[in-house]
This record gives sequence, structure tokens and C-alpha cells, in this order.
Amino acid sequence: MKAIIYRTYGGPEALEYGEVPKPKLGPDAVLVRVKAASVNPVDWKIQAGYLDSVLDAVFPVIPGWDLAGVVEQAGVGVTEFAPGDEVIGYVREDFVSRGTFAEYVAAPVRTLARKPANLTFEEAAGLPLAGLTAYQALTRTLQVRDGATVVVHAAAGGVGSLAVQIARSLGARVIGTASERNHDYLRGLGAEPVTYGEGLTDRVRNLAPHGVDAVLDLVGGDALKASPELLAADGRLASVADAAVLGLGGQYVFVRPDARDLAALTELAENGRLRVEVAATLPLERAADAQRLNREGHTRGKIIVVP
Repeated sequence: MKAIIYRTYGGPEALEYGEVPKPKLGPDAVLVRVKAASVNPVDWKIQAGYLDSVLDAVFPVIPGWDLAGVVEQAGVGVTEFAPGDEVIGYVREDFVSRGTFAEYVAAPVRTLARKPANLTFEEAAGLPLAGLTAYQALTRTLQVRDGATVVVHAAAGGVGSLAVQIARSLGARVIGTASERNHDYLRGLGAEPVTYGEGLTDRVRNLAPHGVDAVLDLVGGDALKASPELLAADGRLASVADAAVLGLGGQYVFVRPDARDLAALTELAENGRLRVEVAATLPLERAADAQRLNREGHTRGKIIVVP
């Protein structure tokens, strides 16, 4: 099968496109023909060696954790899915080697859910990692409830735009930080936009004089440092981007595969409460270009590669 691989840590130039063996199918996995895969910052961070202290890399590595595709074969112990089923997955294992930038993936059923019927494969591929990150941070870590006020930093990005919609589905008021060019986009998602940079605290406090119930940080740095000042007395802070949040009294979030949470995202999408913005779609052989676009950090929505 065709796939993208890298044989040693490095940047986009380390990626190769070529033939690799088709994956073996374990008893609790299904063989998925990949229709689309999503690029995420964690892909190139792993590839650069930044996570070597916590994740073993078995080279050559096929990158990618997101997919949307069609089940071709079910393992002998699988009852959840059958050939022909359309699925989405956050296919993360405890090591990196067998990723989703390939024609076929042997995906454990615990990483999969039914694909939203109303999303294209390209849109659906952008949902798993980013959607689960936002969903788990908002519902579990920050415990957002109906009537809460939430700040989402980097609200126009891949995770941020989904976080805005999920928070709105929970009944929350959402204030989203973003560059001014993305303000109309955020209004369309139901958020109240504010601009980054100097004076951020005052701009948020003008909208929420008593502070907000929760801040979800997706960018780190100065936005995270300013976040404690935005909170009400009993407000909660979480970051998926910067472990410095722990020193500010908040919690760090690293997304987990969870079939039930993924199914909840499918339900939100099919109910019209969650859509995925696709910023660009590139063929799989141009994965290096897709990765470069993602590394620029100014993308609105998701970058997708298609085998």
C-alpha cells in the first residue's frame, strides 16, 4: 500500500511517500480504507522528537492519528463494525509507528465511531483529535454547564472552532480570542470575538465584568499568562498547549481515545450543532506541504490529506 513514512526524527523534509506492507489485522481491530486523514500539530512535534521522552517511536513511522474511511475487514473478535461501515477514528496507540497517513489502517475498535452521515470524508477526518480535545477539556476538565461563560483562546483554529461549537451546545456563552480577520467567522459560530495582545484582560472584563467560569487555552504563552485574571473567584483554567498552566493553578489536558466521546461528537454533527471547517485538502503524497501549512500556525480550520 502507499503511505507516508519517516525513518528518523526531523522536519517535513524527512517525510517519504512510497510502498509499505499492508497492516496485519488483530482480533479487536478493523481494517479501514482511509478516505481522508487530518494534519495536527502533534504529528510534526512527534516527528521532530519533542515527545521522545514519553512515546516510543518504532521506525519507520507512519504519521497521523486522525482518519475517516470505510471498514474493509473486521477482526475475529469484532462485533461493533462490519465491512462497508463508514467510520472516524482517533487512532492513537501507546507508541508511534502505524499511523493514518496511509491507504489502509488496522484500527482498534476502541478508537473508532460511526462517521457523521452529513459530513464529507474530508470534514469528518478533521473531527476526531480536535473534537475530542475540545469535548474532553470542556465536559470533564472544565465541567462547563448551561449558563456558564467560557473563554476559548485561539478560537478560530482547528480545536478552537470546535470548542466554540461544543461549548455553545452545552448552553455556555463563549468569548473567543482571535485575530481580527477571524472575528466574523467566530460570530458565525456563536462566539463573541476579542483580539489578542495588549489589553486582552480589559477587553474580556468589559464583556464579563465579574470574570468567566472557565478558560480553555489552546495557544499558551501570553494568552495563558493572562488567563487567571479573566476568571471569576471559582473559575477553572485548562490548557492543551502549555504545561505552564500547572503553575497557574490550572490543569493540562492531553486527549484520550474514547469511542463514547467520539460517538457524542458524531451525534452533535448529525444534529447540526457541529461543523468542521476545512482549510485545505492535499493529496497524500504532498503531506510535507500539508505539514508546513500546519506549522505556520495561522490556519482557520483543518488541513486534510487524501490518499
